[in-house]
Amino acid sequence: MNIARVDLNLLVYLDVLLREQNVTRAAEQLGITQPAMSNGLRRLRDLFNDPILVRSSSGMKPTERALDVQPKVRQILAETQFLLEPKQDFKPLTSKRVFRIMASDYAEATLFPKLIKHIRSEAPHIILDVLTPSDVSYQDMEQGRVDMAINRFNEIPQSFHQTTVWTDTFSCLVNKNNPDAKNFGLKTYLEAQHVWVSKTGMGVGFGINPEKSGGLGWIDQALSRIGQKRKISVFTRHYQMPGLLVQNNDLIATLPTKVAVMQADNSNSNLEVKEPPFYIPEFELKMAWSPMLHHNPAHQWLRRLIGYTAGKLR
Repeated sequence: MNIARVDLNLLVYLDVLLREQNVTRAAEQLGITQPAMSNGLRRLRDLFNDPILVRSSSGMKPTERALDVQPKVRQILAETQFLLEPKQDFKPLTSKRVFRIMASDYAEATLFPKLIKHIRSEAPHIILDVLTPSDVSYQDMEQGRVDMAINRFNEIPQSFHQTTVWTDTFSCLVNKNNPDAKNFGLKTYLEAQHVWVSKTGMGVGFGINPEKSGGLGWIDQALSRIGQKRKISVFTRHYQMPGLLVQNNDLIATLPTKVAVMQADNSNSNLEVKEPPFYIPEFELKMAWSPMLHHNPAHQWLRRLIGYTAGKLR
């Protein structure tokens, strides 16, 4: 195929169609009529010799071929946009840019206090808008409405850039007056009452079913592998809570080590950190962003600053 004969605007059509999976909404996104978008879809089908979108019981769905080319199309469009943008230098000291970052509660509790301190020092006029996972979709990130996400991801779109911020382990946080603190082992751990804390991924969360321990995360999956199950009394999504809750001397919180150490340090030595009496795999905190922002000088500056801050906290 001679590329000179191909209308490259069709790649823009394809990108929007695959995001929206709806001809009418795709037309609205591009500011064109629905017949024009339908005609674009017909031309895309001829170009790729593939239906691109097919009807299903739940609406239009992309074909396997469309899903295969989607990240490549996103990359091409992002590189093209960067090529056509005027070259701009980023000056942190005078910039008034707003950065919107989706961050898990864990990331906000551990990384952001130091990050904001560094931002205030280097770029005092910058505004940081920190969003929760339930505020943001991958589509928001794809389109550049959100600068980045910092979270523990099970999966992420192939087109996104990502890097590991740090790796963390798990620890147990207990009150020093807890009777189990002096003889802390698997038996006392399993007999105790526990605080569950987690909120990862993206999208609106749902209530927990205590009976389905396999869906409760890394800790309960690790227990399940040795044929055990803990007794959970409190479910919370906020990492600021465990340090308060385990002031009750009959509760144990198992949570990322960075959070456990911070809360023990902030509790006037009333709490202490214990190593879990069973193996829990470590996990990675990652930073992910759209290819549309990969070459943006301001975005590059922020990524470098996050990496520097994380390095100090390791």
